[in-house]
Amino acid sequence: MIIGVPKEIKTDENRVALTPAGAAELVAHGHTVYVEKEAGFGSGFPDEEYVRTGAKILNTAKEIYDIAEMIVKVKEPIEPEYKLIRENQLVFTYFHFASYQPLTEAMIDSKAVCLAYETVEKADRSLPLLVPMSEVAGRMSVQQGAKYLEKPIKGRGILLGGVPGVKPANVLILGGGIVGTQAAKMAAGLGANVTIMDVSLPRLRYLDDIMAANVTTLMSNRYNIAQAVTQSDLIIGAVLIPGAKAPHLITRDMLKTMRPGTVVVDVAVDQGGCIETCKPTTHSNPTYIIDDVVHYCVANMPGAVPYTSTVALTNATLPYMLQLANKGWERACAENKELLLGLNVVKGKVVYQGVAEAFDLPYTPVSEVLNTAALA
Repeated sequence: MIIGVPKEIKTDENRVALTPAGAAELVAHGHTVYVEKEAGFGSGFPDEEYVRTGAKILNTAKEIYDIAEMIVKVKEPIEPEYKLIRENQLVFTYFHFASYQPLTEAMIDSKAVCLAYETVEKADRSLPLLVPMSEVAGRMSVQQGAKYLEKPIKGRGILLGGVPGVKPANVLILGGGIVGTQAAKMAAGLGANVTIMDVSLPRLRYLDDIMAANVTTLMSNRYNIAQAVTQSDLIIGAVLIPGAKAPHLITRDMLKTMRPGTVVVDVAVDQGGCIETCKPTTHSNPTYIIDDVVHYCVANMPGAVPYTSTVALTNATLPYMLQLANKGWERACAENKELLLGLNVVKGKVVYQGVAEAFDLPYTPVSEVLNTAALA
C-alpha cells in the first residue's frame, strides 16, 4: 500500500503522524511511505531520518494526497485540506466529527473512507488510540492550570501545593477516565487537595484505592458539581463520550459562583467541551476570561510537547496501520472489530451513530458499507 504522511497545518500543531521508526516498520512490510517535506521537523525528526528508513520525501501536501492510498494524520483535516482528499482514499486520524458539522459534511462530500482514532475501541470499552494523547493531555492540564493560576496571568495567585503553613490549592477534576486519572496523579503529586468526580461508582472505588491520600472521590451530579466549583481554584474538564459531544457539566451561571481568578481547563473542548463557556483556543492565544474565570481551552494540548506526543501516538497507531496496509481497509475492519468501530464516514455515508445523531444526519449501519461478498 502507498501511505502518505502530510505535514500538520493546524495552528501551533507540531506533531507528525508517523515517526521514522514507524516508517521503517511499514517499509519492512513492503509498503511505500511518502512524507511531506519537514513534516517531522516540529517533533524533532528531520527528513534525513525518514529517508534512511526507506521513506520518500515529497515537497507538497498535494503530492502526498495525490499519490497515497492511505493518509495518516494527527489532527482532523481543516478547510484547506478538504479539497485534497480523494474519493475512496482512506484517512486515518483524529476526526472528532461530532464537534464540527462542516468537517463532517466535507468528508461526506469527499466520499473518502474516514477511520477515526478516537472511536477505535477494544472489547473492554477502552480506546487504545485515544489513551496516549489523553495521558499527555491529562498531565498537561495540571501543568497549564498551575501556570495560569499565577497572578500576572489573572489567576488567583495560588501555588498548587502551597508551602508549610499555607493551604494548598483545591483542584476539581470532572471525569475519572484516562485524562482525569492522569490529571489527579499530577495534581496530587504537586501537593494539591484533589477531588475527582465520576458517574461510575465502580470507577470511583478503583480510584479511591489507587490514589494518594490527598485525593477525594465524589459522585458526579448537578448538586455536587455546583457545590464543588465554589471552593475550587483549578477545575479540569475530563469528560468523554466516544464519538459524541461532551455534556455541559458546568453552566454559564456556575461561573458567577466561582472565586475570581479560578482557572478552568477543558480537555474535552475538541468534543464540544464539558464547560458551557469554553471554545477552542490555540497555543499562541490559549486563554480568555469570562466573569473573572480564566478559561484555558487549547484543542490540541499534546501539540505543545510534540516529541513525547508523536512517539506515544505512533506506538499506539502503528499496529493498526500495519493491519490496514497489509490487508486493505475492508478486510482489516471486517476481521478486527476494534478497527470496525473506528469507521465514521465511508464513501459518503455516516456509519457511526453518535455522529449521525449529533447533526441529525442519515445513519447507515457499517455492515452495509463493507463489501462482504468480495471478502468472502
